[in-house]
Amino acid sequence: MPKPKVAFYWCASCGGCEETVVDLAEDILGVVEKVDIVLWPVAMDFKYKDIEAMPDKSIVATLLNGAIRSTEQEEMARLLRRKSVYMIAYGACAHLGGIPGLANQFSREQLLKFVYEDAPSVVNEQKTRPQTKSPDNGREPTLPALHNVVRSLDQVVDVDYYVPGCPPTPKITKAAVTALLENRLPPKGSVIAPDIALCDECPRKATKPTNVSFTEFKRPHQKLMDPALCFLAQGIVCMGPATRSGCEAACTCGGMPCTGCFGPTSRVRDQGLKIMSSLAANVAPKDEGEIQKVLAGIPDPIGTFYRYGLAKSLVRRRVDLPPR
Repeated sequence: MPKPKVAFYWCASCGGCEETVVDLAEDILGVVEKVDIVLWPVAMDFKYKDIEAMPDKSIVATLLNGAIRSTEQEEMARLLRRKSVYMIAYGACAHLGGIPGLANQFSREQLLKFVYEDAPSVVNEQKTRPQTKSPDNGREPTLPALHNVVRSLDQVVDVDYYVPGCPPTPKITKAAVTALLENRLPPKGSVIAPDIALCDECPRKATKPTNVSFTEFKRPHQKLMDPALCFLAQGIVCMGPATRSGCEAACTCGGMPCTGCFGPTSRVRDQGLKIMSSLAANVAPKDEGEIQKVLAGIPDPIGTFYRYGLAKSLVRRRVDLPPR
């Protein structure tokens, strides 16, 4: 009996999700024994034309990591969706837009101008930029074009399941792959991680305050932190109350607050607004000037509250905005 075909693909992301697959260690041998990997560009040599030639739905599952920024990424997402029975958004960037989604604070023109003209390390007196087409001795090499916005995978194609995290943990990855191979998949649209807040698995949860009154916010490098005390009780912004568990509290166990990479639970519509409204409601001063002094301790609200989820948030940039 032929082994089920599986594909891995990498769009706009850092590559950490690919490393997580390798981090399965000896467990990856069991996966390789049970599946036929038909696409994994980061690890093996495959040709896109071979995928195009495959019958539709002949791939059991594609685990696609990374957000969608370019025309090539969208093209591959659509191709793999057509060829796959299951499309799995693997990691925070595919799930929520991830850190690449922070680019949605700026127009495409602003980004290109800074990267190719204004960045301190760039010398480009001709203001040359990459072109999608460039004639050269009778040939015309092409490059992908950048879309106006960064999108999560499900803003481009239909997604069956989500494996969260930046990157997903080996434990979550193994659970997802095992559920797939054993045909124990949850209902379509499920996030394969516990549907409870991170605080539930945080080793500091016993010290989480029921009532808190913030007089200042400090960033982790500005304060000598108590290693046993809840970050919020120390005036350190922690996304734990608005974030799904399943990461085994890797950051908080390591002495750093949660940054929200597993995304919200099913009961939270907007992860950033959830924690932002909670913190703002508990600022101690009532005078506007004093309130501003407290909030000044959070110098980058978008990067703090929407580090991974800006592309899917209520404050996201519209996809249909024209280029600027």
